[in-house]
Amino acid sequence: MKTKDWFTSWFDTQYYHILYKHRDDNDAQLFMQNITNYLELPKNAHIADLPCGKGRHSIYLNSLGYRVTGGDLSKNSIEHAKQFENETLHFEVWDMRKSLENKYDAVFNLFTSFGYFEDDAEDLKVLKGMKSGLKESGVIVLDFLNVQKTKNNLVERETKEIDGIIFNIQRKIKDGFILKHISFFADGEQHSYTEKVKFLDLKKMQEYFNSAGLSIINTFGDYNLDEFNEENSSRLILIAK
Repeated sequence: MKTKDWFTSWFDTQYYHILYKHRDDNDAQLFMQNITNYLELPKNAHIADLPCGKGRHSIYLNSLGYRVTGGDLSKNSIEHAKQFENETLHFEVWDMRKSLENKYDAVFNLFTSFGYFEDDAEDLKVLKGMKSGLKESGVIVLDFLNVQKTKNNLVERETKEIDGIIFNIQRKIKDGFILKHISFFADGEQHSYTEKVKFLDLKKMQEYFNSAGLSIINTFGDYNLDEFNEENSSRLILIAK
């Protein structure tokens, strides 16, 4: 049975984690090192990682000495992450559209975990929810893809075989969304999912942040924190407060 939101059903499957199992942890760790150094976060800082998936960023941030709370809508992901909990690392099922219950020194939204909703008001709820969890001097870090580069380099069709499963992937940009159709046969049945991420350039992001009462104080174009360039940068990383 399909649920209303694509991410609720897709992210909760084992197949999502199989397809993306080869994500580069070195990149993720480099980014976490660079961004925490840039923000000059003291070692007793409390960071919220929303959504945290199975917790790879949260676990690494905690290993750097930070207190971390990871939240995600996927019960299966949180169940997996909970095995790594300790006194300064906690995970909970959390819808990032809701206000945060605690106050944090930083709220991280990583690996293109924004722009999922049809209605702009829902995306604004995410920003307002993160803002509600900031201490007075707290900051938001939002790590998004660079939509212009994605558009210029769009691979329309691709096939990947991972763990014996052949994933057929089709990509297109339509009605203001970057769409990624994923179909495959596994465990005796045909599966089909579509990832949808809004086509949000820097200008549109600025409008969102302004509407949420947030100010963007810096932008970066990659995990080395190089300057953002709309044509060439791999990422659009926003720092706001």
